[in-house]
Amino acid sequence: MIQITQQMIDALAPNPAASSNARKISQKGGFIRLERSADETFYLGECTGSGASRYITSADFLDPAVPVFRCSCPSHQFPCKHSLALLCEMMAGKPFAVCDIPDDILQKRAKKAARAAKSESDGDGAEAPKAPPKVNRAARTKKLQRQLEGLELTARLVQDLMNAGLGTMGGTALATYRTLAKQLGDYYLPGPQRLLNRLILEISAFQKDGDDAHYESAIDVLEKLWALVKKSRQYLTEKVESGRVEQDASLLFEELGGVWKLSELEALGLAKQNARLAQLSFWVAFDAARGEYIDTGCWADLDTGEVSLTYHYRPVKALKYVKQEDTFFGAARIPALAYYPGEGSRRVRWESAELLPLEPGDLDGLRRCAASDLAAEVKAAKNLLKNTLSGPAVYRLLRFARIGRAGDVLALQDTVGGTIALGDLPGMEPTTARLTLLPDPSLLESQVLLGAFWYDGAERRMKLQPLSIVTADQVVRLLY
Repeated sequence: MIQITQQMIDALAPNPAASSNARKISQKGGFIRLERSADETFYLGECTGSGASRYITSADFLDPAVPVFRCSCPSHQFPCKHSLALLCEMMAGKPFAVCDIPDDILQKRAKKAARAAKSESDGDGAEAPKAPPKVNRAARTKKLQRQLEGLELTARLVQDLMNAGLGTMGGTALATYRTLAKQLGDYYLPGPQRLLNRLILEISAFQKDGDDAHYESAIDVLEKLWALVKKSRQYLTEKVESGRVEQDASLLFEELGGVWKLSELEALGLAKQNARLAQLSFWVAFDAARGEYIDTGCWADLDTGEVSLTYHYRPVKALKYVKQEDTFFGAARIPALAYYPGEGSRRVRWESAELLPLEPGDLDGLRRCAASDLAAEVKAAKNLLKNTLSGPAVYRLLRFARIGRAGDVLALQDTVGGTIALGDLPGMEPTTARLTLLPDPSLLESQVLLGAFWYDGAERRMKLQPLSIVTADQVVRLLY
């Protein structure tokens, strides 16, 4: 039988209520018939519904990474609670009578196989290389030129602020800057638009409470906005003048607000086949400048130890339509993993994945991949963070000898005597103090830490925020 876990059911559910209702259906004996195919790729159940209604629900696991659910109920949710309840029956080990796969399912499988066959280059089963997406050169050139016009407007604004000082943004002038921020959307520049909105929010907060931290943050945002404008003007000008307007692997595309398609990332070679990832940490943050909640997963490649991030954006205006992501404690087997351009802890995305429990030895493999030279990792992280357009932190797996007090702070010591202060990245949920609450002192000796390197500008030194401790048999999450 296909291995089903509660994690898998919760991940597939469109919302927590659907998962909860599915458990109730299963626990109350809602199924009067359960069947499966001999090869265990197809499962079917007949479930009682409201009144005299009965629903036929099925799960097709021909491709375990992309199970197909069908149900005769009128629900618009997908998968519906009856489909999820069928999974609950499987997870509970209920007996399923052996049946033939229905003809309509076999026909659907055949059509899907025929579509897949068209993607093969020849009869030997090799897949044809994906052609790069077609580019409307005239439309792309027009858009780039429009972006350049918007960047010129932004450059004048930033130069005026640098000459006159951020204090000139105060009072009634904020309304003018809000209007300018809205205008940037007309120039296809949502990235600079968000930075300007963040600048406005920091100055507004400074006016209310006088906290210098807001003013310092505003300076950082202004520096990033200026760096983005300078680099983007040069980048876009070269593309327009050379006529090479096709998409490339530049970080600036996303920084300006572009949205990558998976096919575009694959065409640029930013992909990995048959990847296996384990989520080691998870958090949710609200970005006021974007008006969105961001669900962030921190994942480690079980084969290489590389740490990557997933981002799931939920606009405030559409919260009831967008499902929140959740912590996942198993492993994901991903047929095609796409990487975003960049260095350090890159963003990743995928269309489908088979969700599985962690296998024996997976954590040992991660521990073997962890870095042991703290000085080298700090140097590498510092070089990455020097880039004004980089993210605020670099995530790494690090082997350590001990974690303990060093004066007034908690510090990590590596296996060769190097040390680094532990501290919480501004804007992140605090985790450092949670190390002192761990009931097992052995977790603070000779283990592997998932941590976020970041630069503390006030103290002028690198720090490390602890996120998880990876032992030989468990992941102890400080943030999940």
